[in-house]
Amino acid sequence: MAISRAQLAKELEPGLNALFGMEYSRYENQHSEIYTTESSDRAFEEEVMLSGFGAAPTKSEGSAVSFDNANEAYTARYNHETIALAFSITEEAIEDNLYDRLGSRYTRALARSMAHSKQVKAAAILNNAFNSSFTGGDGKELCATDHPLTGGGTFANEPTTPADLNETSLEDALINIAGFVDERGLKVALRGTKLIIPRQLQFVAERLMVSNLRVGTADNDVNAIRSMGMLPDGYAVNDFLTDPDAFFVITDAPRGFIHFERTPLATNMEADFDTGNMRFKARERYSFGYSDPRCVFGSPGA
Repeated sequence: MAISRAQLAKELEPGLNALFGMEYSRYENQHSEIYTTESSDRAFEEEVMLSGFGAAPTKSEGSAVSFDNANEAYTARYNHETIALAFSITEEAIEDNLYDRLGSRYTRALARSMAHSKQVKAAAILNNAFNSSFTGGDGKELCATDHPLTGGGTFANEPTTPADLNETSLEDALINIAGFVDERGLKVALRGTKLIIPRQLQFVAERLMVSNLRVGTADNDVNAIRSMGMLPDGYAVNDFLTDPDAFFVITDAPRGFIHFERTPLATNMEADFDTGNMRFKARERYSFGYSDPRCVFGSPGA
C-alpha cells in the first residue's frame, strides 16, 4: 500500500522538529545577556513609569505630616510581532523519495533564519540607541544627554563627548551611572553590571576587565575596575551590533530591557491538498524593548 501524505507528515515531523531544535540551539541566545524574558497573554504590553516622591522634608514637632503625589511620567509600550517562515517539499520530490534529504537541509536553513531574525530584532534596540528617529516613552532616543525628568531638569545616559572604549571612558560611564536620578531628582543608587560590546571590541574589553594592573601604562597601578568588583557580570559580545565603536554598560535598573514572549517558538508540518506539497512552518510571537532608559549607559564611540 502506498504511503499517504498524512502518514508521511506524521513520520517526518518528529525527526524534523528534533533537527530544527538542535540547529536553532546552535545560535547563542545573545539577547539573554541583555534582556529579562517575561511571558505575555495579550496583543501588547504597556508599562507606566511613575514619578515617585520628592525628598522627605523635616517635620516640626506637633505639625502635620507633608503629603506628596506620585504622578505618571510616561508609558512604555511593547508591540508583539509575529515572526514566521515556512518551506515546502514538492510533490515530485516526494514521488522521487527526496523528501528525507531535502527536509533535513531545509529544516536547518529554517532554524537558522528564525534564530537570526530574533537576534537582529533584539540588537536593534541598541543599534538605534543614538538615533533620534527611534524614541522611547519619554520622547528621547535610548541613549541621550537630555532625558526629561517629570520634576524638571534632565539626566544623561550618554557622554557629552562621544568616546571609544578605554579605561577612562569605562570609568566615566560607571561614575555617571552611580549619579543617575529618578523623575523627581533623587539618586537611585544604580550600578553598572555588564558591558555589552560588538565583536570588534572583545580584545579591548578582555584587557580592561581581566588584567590585574592598568592597561597601556608602565606604572604598577592596580586595575581599579577589577579590584573594586565593578561590572560583576563581566562583558558579553553581541555579534549583531552594527557599530564597531559603540559600547554599552547595562545597569541594575529594575525595569530595563525586557523581552516579552507572547507565543513560544512552534513548528508544524502538513500536506497541501492543492499542490500535493509537504509544508513545514516555524512561528513565534515576541517583542523587545525597554521601560526605563536608566537601564543602560552607552557611547557611540569617538
